[in-house]
Amino acid sequence: MHGRIRILPFIILGIICLLALYAFNGFEQVVSTYSEGMRQAIYGIFYGLFLLSFSSLIIVFFGGNTISKALRNFFFAFVFIQLFSLLLFDVFVLLDDIRRLGYLIFQADDLSRSNALISIGLFITALPPFLFILGMILGPHRYKIHEVTITIDKLPAAFENFKIVQISDIHSGSFYNKKGVQKGVNLVNAQEADVVFFTGDLVNDDATEMKPFQAIFSQIDAPQGVFSILGNHDYDDYVQWPSKEAKAQNLENLKTVHTDMGWRLLLDEHVYLEKEGEKIALIGVQNWGKGFHQVGDLKKAYTGIDDSVKLLLSHDPTHWDEEVTQSYPDIQVTFSGHTHGAQMGFEIGKYRWSPIQLRYKKWAGLYQTGNQKLYINRGFGFLGYPGRLGIWPEISVIHLKAK
Repeated sequence: MHGRIRILPFIILGIICLLALYAFNGFEQVVSTYSEGMRQAIYGIFYGLFLLSFSSLIIVFFGGNTISKALRNFFFAFVFIQLFSLLLFDVFVLLDDIRRLGYLIFQADDLSRSNALISIGLFITALPPFLFILGMILGPHRYKIHEVTITIDKLPAAFENFKIVQISDIHSGSFYNKKGVQKGVNLVNAQEADVVFFTGDLVNDDATEMKPFQAIFSQIDAPQGVFSILGNHDYDDYVQWPSKEAKAQNLENLKTVHTDMGWRLLLDEHVYLEKEGEKIALIGVQNWGKGFHQVGDLKKAYTGIDDSVKLLLSHDPTHWDEEVTQSYPDIQVTFSGHTHGAQMGFEIGKYRWSPIQLRYKKWAGLYQTGNQKLYINRGFGFLGYPGRLGIWPEISVIHLKAK
């Protein structure tokens, strides 16, 4: 395993070098016709990004525990930006080479590069790095309130206009700005919810990631309490542990973090929310996702429940299609997270797009099949890419109403 890890940065660097050589071959002739200042700017950006990605690879793979996980995310981002930019520009170079090959086949005399095509490629390629960096600066704590009304059959009168605030996917190991996190928690409390739901992924891997932020999230409060579940990252499957016992202990430590913050962690079980002598059932399952960790036992959590209105907390939205709608038609509303909306895309009115749609048909907001509804939160934090662009961190405010 360690051998593969050690060789991986050299493979990535080799790919970057090959892409960079092809890119340089593509723009060298065209750029030579530009002004001196423009040439220096293009060469400076080109070599600067290459050196930055090279340094980032060395730091990430050989820096060990000398850098924090949050800082490591930034270095990963620089490598990603470099790869993405080179790939995008190389598409234009490839198109130009195809054009030149056509000229060669038909024995044309002029096989020089297309100034127009390469110049357009350089301009378009410059936009993504700018936007990605902008998302890293402005996006991590640009919290957005998504307010939704959900109608439910036979909702008890006492729960009319009952207000739920949902947050999800905190990923505390990625945070580096306590003031930004505090801003989000203040916004959660400002909604004056009746109850708060957290739908999984408190950490990236290690329970200790919550230590710097535990006091902040402990401030979240509501009359009916804060209820939480586990997400796929909470089971610490994405890092190597010295032993099975150490991994198991980490999960127990994480459960204790929920308790210490005053959050009621639901582990394949149900409870009742009571108001003015009436009640609704709240079910919470451990993670169950198609292609991901499948620990949750909905049958166990459901057993013994009465005929009250039923709400479900389940981290991965694929659980809804795979099991909830198939076998539990009386669970009226499911609350999920997991997708992050890929942390990038756009939402303009009813029009929206995110690359996450390639993986998940249901990825953000409210969905309905028959009388059952699914709400997917876009996530409070971030993972991998240390920012957000267009798909902002979400605080969901859900109002329950009787049909």
